[in-house]
Amino acid sequence: MQILNEIAHNKCIYVPFVLWILIQTFKVLTELIMNKRLNVKRIIGAGGMPSSHSAVVCSLATCIGKEYSFSSGIFAIAMVMAFVVMYDAAGVRRAAGKQAGILNKILETPGMTTVQVQEKLVEMLGHTPIQVFVGAILGIVVGALI
Repeated sequence: MQILNEIAHNKCIYVPFVLWILIQTFKVLTELIMNKRLNVKRIIGAGGMPSSHSAVVCSLATCIGKEYSFSSGIFAIAMVMAFVVMYDAAGVRRAAGKQAGILNKILETPGMTTVQVQEKLVEMLGHTPIQVFVGAILGIVVGALI
């Protein structure tokens, strides 16, 4: 029970997690308002404004920096991992999403292929640089304030 109590009171765990839930809920509500449809898949889906990936890793790094010092090794690890995650979100996963979009168009074009597809490929995988930036700023601010 002591371990669960420590986890429950560790802001470096619950701040990023709560921030992720809030951002993903915001995305669901935004889609509901903009497109007039409830898409609960957005709760666990990737992509969109702001980047929850960036917000989570930046809030985690900020919490760790505040808790253990910004000159600590653990902060350095958190910061480097944050950059890796943000690079992946804006680079690799975004490129994969663009490729999925092109493949979906090819598969929908009559006569282009004989491949039968059960479902479309997911196109919203990554983030634009501005989505990553906004998520990072949001994560830093929330991590600094809590």
